[in-house]
Amino acid sequence: MSQDPNIPHTSEEKSSDSEDIQEDSLNNPDQSMRERIPQCTSSPHRCNRAQSSAPQLVSMEELMETAKGVSNMALAHEIVVNGGFQIKPAELPEGSLEKTVKEIVHKAFWDCLEAQLSENPPTYDHSIKLVGEIKEALLSFLLPGHSRLRNQITEVLDLDLIKQEAVNGALDISKLADFIIGMMGTLCAPVRDEEIKKLKDIHEIVPLFRAIFSVLNLMKMDMANFAISSIRPHLMQQSVEYEREKFQKIFEKQPNSLDFVTDWLQEASDDLANLRCKNSPSPGVGGAAASGVPVLCPAAVQNWAYLKLLKWDHVHRPFPETLLMDHTRFQEMQLELEQLTLTGAILLVMFNIAGAALSNLPGFADKIKTIIKVLLTGMHLPSFNLSESLATVGEKVCAEVNSCLSQHGFMPFTTEKEIALKGQIQTLGNSDNTICKLIDSRIQAFLESYLTSGHQKSFPDIPGGLGPIQREMEEIAVKYVRLVNYNKMVFSPYYDVILSKLLNKEESQLLG
Repeated sequence: MSQDPNIPHTSEEKSSDSEDIQEDSLNNPDQSMRERIPQCTSSPHRCNRAQSSAPQLVSMEELMETAKGVSNMALAHEIVVNGGFQIKPAELPEGSLEKTVKEIVHKAFWDCLEAQLSENPPTYDHSIKLVGEIKEALLSFLLPGHSRLRNQITEVLDLDLIKQEAVNGALDISKLADFIIGMMGTLCAPVRDEEIKKLKDIHEIVPLFRAIFSVLNLMKMDMANFAISSIRPHLMQQSVEYEREKFQKIFEKQPNSLDFVTDWLQEASDDLANLRCKNSPSPGVGGAAASGVPVLCPAAVQNWAYLKLLKWDHVHRPFPETLLMDHTRFQEMQLELEQLTLTGAILLVMFNIAGAALSNLPGFADKIKTIIKVLLTGMHLPSFNLSESLATVGEKVCAEVNSCLSQHGFMPFTTEKEIALKGQIQTLGNSDNTICKLIDSRIQAFLESYLTSGHQKSFPDIPGGLGPIQREMEEIAVKYVRLVNYNKMVFSPYYDVILSKLLNKEESQLLG
């Protein structure tokens, strides 16, 4: 039996570290790609780009080909980036026309099969066709080395022999069904053992065939999902070049498809330059170079640009073209971080008022976090009332704090302390709250530090006051940095071309 309940018995285990090895080996994009990207893409002004390149007419065939390329690229990207990607059964909406038609057609087919088997003597035309389909399905589950099982299936489910038995009235459908169920039990994943067991309790032929096909469909999905998990490390190796090639074809048909990327990188470069100028001594004789203001490097600008995606205005600003497939992921991480910032601020306020009495109690912070998470669910929806929810959070937190203090022999909060705690929690809903800004800046610093550390496995030190939310921060950091590093591997040649002009222009202005 396989250790993983989702892996078929006939499959081999893969090394858990192979994906990380493949990632590290792909860290340097192909230099030759930079030469294929027209230099005009690095212009920071969209109006100049729009004037220099007239819109091109695209045929319907080219449009369909591009759409297909985007679809394939999105699927490969999803498999590589999403470690939990799985194929799931399609569920048609209840009451929909498609579901109704499907049910009618299936019912007609099974009614026809039952009518054939009820004849005297029975007719086995439909039954033999179903056995043939089952045979092909079972053979598809086998690996090249499973010669014995292949011979066994081919011998028992020999359609020519079955037809002869049907003509001579010697066909035993129940015996064939027992063999099929036994073979399915041998080939299925452990997670399907219960479904196989239920098949043995069905004695009527038509319901049994229906159930067999239902379980076979589940087995096909199990095999496909196992194949995906097995090829993911190898797909990582090919996916970078594949995505870059597909994007290049799109870029050749749509030359302005890097406009928003250029604006994004330009803005990050400007922000980082201004920030460094503020932190550097004022320039004297000799200009910026003599004053010690460091020249920006492309890697630093890219990291800063990716950090800006966690503060993106998704309603009013277009997203960079190269990251459109991950738009939803970055948006979800942004919402997670906003809720985590508020959670961290609530915990910081609580522990500051409670003092050392509760800070070291195991499990207490997790209990409070669970309460906060439930009460802040949907905080980004327009209908959510943050002020009312924070008032409820204050009430619940005070009750839990007092209960915990009493349990461990401490004095409960006085009325004044309760009022102070509830009041401070209530003020966290203000957009300019100092505590929330402090927590947010420290979370951003943690993410920036982890992002600049490259492929190191260890996390940077947790900033002060963020200990209670350390686990959640690290989970988001892993997802975020993994996503950023993969996108860097795919699109860095494009970014390098753009940044080369932007930074050269900026350096020339500083020296001038």
